Amino acid sequence: MESNLLAGIQQVQALRIERGEAVQRSELLAEETPVALVYNGISHAVMMASPLDLEDFALGFSLTEGIIAQPRELTDIEVQTSSAGISIEMRITEERFRQLKHVRRTLAGRTGCGLCGQDSLEAAIRPITPASSAVSANLTVDSASVQRALQALTVLQPLNAATGAVHAAGWWRGEEMWVREDVGRHNALDKLIGATARHVPPEGRDGLLVMTSRASYEIVHKAAAAGFVIVATISAPTALAVRLADEAGMTLIGFARDERMTVYSHAGRMTA
Repeated sequence: MESNLLAGIQQVQALRIERGEAVQRSELLAEETPVALVYNGISHAVMMASPLDLEDFALGFSLTEGIIAQPRELTDIEVQTSSAGISIEMRITEERFRQLKHVRRTLAGRTGCGLCGQDSLEAAIRPITPASSAVSANLTVDSASVQRALQALTVLQPLNAATGAVHAAGWWRGEEMWVREDVGRHNALDKLIGATARHVPPEGRDGLLVMTSRASYEIVHKAAAAGFVIVATISAPTALAVRLADEAGMTLIGFARDERMTVYSHAGRMTA
């Protein structure tokens, strides 16, 4: 097992009871660690996350939360580990830091918590980024491609294969798949966005985003912010997620599994 993957796994002893028999055995569990995101010396959020791909997480979170607009505005990242958890110390440009202080909010980070710390109803549902016309104009996908993407995503989840406890986000583009995993579905998506941001700008995000989760408000919002136009999840969307995907010009696919799927918005990009 790769050393990087081992950081996200803890081995424990447990009692397995099956068909009336009890057996002591070793089990592999996914680690869940407090991760503080610190900008220019000020802690902005503490999220519960898998302690893997943290530089990707830092960049993706910074982009999808609107703290920075371009990867180059994040000028330095340093990951520090202590007995209390992990701190990601980041430097952002002075202009972005001034903006952050103006709108600063504190996220009470629980696993997969997307709105913790918002201090008003008006702040909870942020405006969504419209799909880039450069990407969306002629972009289509067929059901076979969605199935291939999901099959590839299943294969490329070593942390989940070992523990059965994490989500994955994958970007399927031209039969190539980028994948990131985390105990939180939002974190997995942020990690994927961070991993791809240095190489492909949002206006180049064609292809297909696939998620091993439901499609919540936050998944759609982060996907739109990153420039993804077609999103498929293995479980259901929420009604709010569908409304926002429709507003953003995003094709949102749910229940994408077992050779079936349901297209909830902008179905014109989808072919059987």
